[in-house]
Amino acid sequence: MKFPKNLSNKLDTRSQNNSLRKLSLPKNQIDFASNDYIGFSKSETIFKNTHSYLITNNSIQNGATGSRLLSGNHTIYQEAEKYIAKFHQAESALIFNSGYDANVGFFSSVPQKGDLILFDELSHASIRDGIQLSNAKSYKFKHNDFEDLEQLVQRFKSESNEIYIVTESVFSMDGDCPDLAELAILSEKHNCHLVVDEAHALGVFGNNGHGLVQTLHLQEIVFARIMTFGKGLGCHGAAIIGSQKLSDYLVNFARSFIYTTGLSPHSVATILVAYQHLETEKNTIDILRENIIHFNQEKQLLGLKPLFVRSKSAIQSAIIPGNKNVKLIANQFQEKGFDVKAILSPTVPEGQERLRFCLHSYNSKTEISEVLKRLASFVF
Repeated sequence: MKFPKNLSNKLDTRSQNNSLRKLSLPKNQIDFASNDYIGFSKSETIFKNTHSYLITNNSIQNGATGSRLLSGNHTIYQEAEKYIAKFHQAESALIFNSGYDANVGFFSSVPQKGDLILFDELSHASIRDGIQLSNAKSYKFKHNDFEDLEQLVQRFKSESNEIYIVTESVFSMDGDCPDLAELAILSEKHNCHLVVDEAHALGVFGNNGHGLVQTLHLQEIVFARIMTFGKGLGCHGAAIIGSQKLSDYLVNFARSFIYTTGLSPHSVATILVAYQHLETEKNTIDILRENIIHFNQEKQLLGLKPLFVRSKSAIQSAIIPGNKNVKLIANQFQEKGFDVKAILSPTVPEGQERLRFCLHSYNSKTEISEVLKRLASFVF
């Protein structure tokens, strides 16, 4: 079949740059790659409780496919959204099919023409894609640099109707966190709307894994939080957390919500049961935190600290410049039975290629020590 030449050339360029992506099946290796930080995707309890919930509430018969504005708004949605809002100490929660859908839906519909979006330069692709669909003007600020951000606010404040400041509580590639308390003060000072993507904080930060915003008691200040369930909760979907008016607005104007088939009753029940499970799994979250501390201590003892981006989250990234170099070391890990992934340019900037270690509650301290000893042997 004939294939467009310009598309073929783009694939060839990726191949020549050692950056061609390919799908691969998971192998039986020690997991340092997935975002299943507290093991919820493997939880037999969540699996059994979800099934029991569906049977008890007769939800399998009551569910139907379709947009939530048509036939897809089954009763579990209401119960799950009510539970999520209460868990996150907010007025309202609105479930989307994925974190990507939530970000695209929010940023394409909420900021209006005449508004301004200021976003961290390392913001996730889903945030950027949503911003590209917006009629608002947008500028990026230097990563976690609030002086640069405030200069932009002061520069454009007089000509903007509303200003939205956008960041992540845990950045997906570096694993670092902004000073959200300082950012909240800046937002209030200039009457801006603060939006925080908490995808990689849910299940990791807070006594019940409720995220970094609540840990810092900033939930009354943040205009919107995007909670993605495909990481710490180990299931599909996401929710935008905020005021009831925000949810009402999104139901009316977020196209990724309006024009898509709603999640199945089983998927929504899994979200609800996973949230309920968070409230009883403090020990699992504590083990994850202990593993993060152990990882940081071990990389210090082995002289590896200079390679790593500073992080106190479950994401730890060692910078190994060059696609060829980082892929070579990742392959060595695979051969030794460790699932450690190379993150290549253009996913990250050229020269910032890295090995990304994702830590989990089910990783043993022995496994953590061993994977770092292997890294030391590969790079020194």
